[in-house]
Amino acid sequence: QHVTEMPGVLHCGLQNLQFMVNLSLVAESSELTVWDSQGLPHRLKNDSDCGVWVIDSLDGSLVLEATYNGCYVTVKGSHYVLVVGVQGVDEAGHMAGAIKRVLKCPSDLQGKVAPDTLRTEVCNAVPLKERLVCASSSISRGNCEKLGCCYSSEEEVGSCYYGNTVTSQCTREGRFSIAVSRNVTSPPLRLESLQLVFRSDRGCDPVMATPTFVLFQFSFTSCGTTKRKTGDRVVYENELVANQDVRAWDSGSITRDSIFRLRVSCSYSILSNTSPVNMQVLTLPPPLPKTQPGPLSLELQIAKDKSYGSYYGASDYPVVKLLQDPIYVEVSILHRTDPSLGLLLEQCWATPGPQPFHQPQWPILVKGCPYAGDNYQTKRIAVQKASRPFPSHHQRFSISTFSFTDTVKKEKVFRGKPMVLQSWPQPTASEVMPFSPQLQWLLHSPLPTDV
Repeated sequence: QHVTEMPGVLHCGLQNLQFMVNLSLVAESSELTVWDSQGLPHRLKNDSDCGVWVIDSLDGSLVLEATYNGCYVTVKGSHYVLVVGVQGVDEAGHMAGAIKRVLKCPSDLQGKVAPDTLRTEVCNAVPLKERLVCASSSISRGNCEKLGCCYSSEEEVGSCYYGNTVTSQCTREGRFSIAVSRNVTSPPLRLESLQLVFRSDRGCDPVMATPTFVLFQFSFTSCGTTKRKTGDRVVYENELVANQDVRAWDSGSITRDSIFRLRVSCSYSILSNTSPVNMQVLTLPPPLPKTQPGPLSLELQIAKDKSYGSYYGASDYPVVKLLQDPIYVEVSILHRTDPSLGLLLEQCWATPGPQPFHQPQWPILVKGCPYAGDNYQTKRIAVQKASRPFPSHHQRFSISTFSFTDTVKKEKVFRGKPMVLQSWPQPTASEVMPFSPQLQWLLHSPLPTDV
């Protein structure tokens, strides 16, 4: 196979690496690929079990984030190594030429951070009156610093305190302890906007808050904490996110808040589930200077019932529905983790065939609202936060099954005949029942910038 060097920007963090590549390199006839230690290719996708995430940036780039202890990162000498690239696919579906890049990050970055610099930026910058106690005043300097906290030899109360950063601890009792400083972002973070992504349980609010710090403490069995097994380890993971204060006007909306999203994980040995063996704090890559037009992946699905617990797949179509039966529809934004992003449905209509602009048409949503001229109006269905981590990324509604009037015999209606739903893109014409409505839709962004 022909192999060329893949261009991109690599950033090596303390716990993970981030690689930014231009989206134009990933054409329709190619796939973003990672090669494991055996040289076998794997199609890249979001996979928390393997510590890999792929994020679309608004500037037309893809950001690959991979943890150093994930499935595809290997240790060679004094470096973490990950082989990533674009694998081409020919017309026959066989792998063709590849563009590869060997990503290398030093394995001792932690030791290369100057202690004096770290103390100045993280510890000395916290005024005495704003310090939040991390441990009792009797703790030793060594044990305090093992907790990731700052130590002061002065005689003031609270000699072990949290620094101007994110401090995460995994306790032997099976609990997260996460302290966040308002100065971890620029401009400073609005601490009252910070919350766990899943917070359906009691006890998920901060246990302590000051003007400078907020402290979360919760068990691994609460607040939506996920659990997975990786080799001989069990990993617990949760996320914090800060909501932005958005101010709206007739012509647009603005925000002055920083984007903040934090993923924290603790891993324990299965053989000895007493002490944590690893702790990770993963943050978002640096924000872009401004919002720009970019690619947006969307999906329309039909749920099997009103609970939206499962959806029809490609092999299930055509789906038979009797007249007036409810059809539960969901439109979603894919591969996005920005909680401030909202999805609105501007126009939605049905046609008898797979072509979206052919006549006749029947409106389902008009300017985002159910069509008033229908005697069985479309029903909007709220998306609960407990079911989706980002409810604003989804829109749900239900329609009552109907049949188009025969265009040749306009007075004749196909009474009692079932309606057949097809996925879009459509199957072949021979598979489509005549006059079976197809769902078409247009989207509108509520933001002042294009999406």
